Amino acid sequence: MSLVARHLEANGLPTVVVGSARDIVEQCGVPRFVFADFPLGNPCGKPDDAKMQRAILRMALALLVTARYPRTTVQTPFQWDTTDKWRESYMRITPTVATQ
Repeated sequence: MSLVARHLEANGLPTVVVGSARDIVEQCGVPRFVFADFPLGNPCGKPDDAKMQRAILRMALALLVTARYPRTTVQTPFQWDTTDKWRESYMRITPTVATQ
């Protein structure tokens, strides 16, 4: 997605990337980036949490208008959960998972 954004920008279309892989997206040099510290694949928030999703979309649209410098990153104020336990098991490969 980051390389697509760069291509669109090079052709005059402004973009904002909303993502969860900060190191990868920033390394690609996208012009505007909304970082959500969520499990990969969920940059716009939790499923069925329309309030959070709308807030993240508003942040992205605001960044599109307000960013003044290339490679501007803003971080959402949201947490996936209060315990952050998803970090311990998200995409962990265990022997059970490896055999599936």
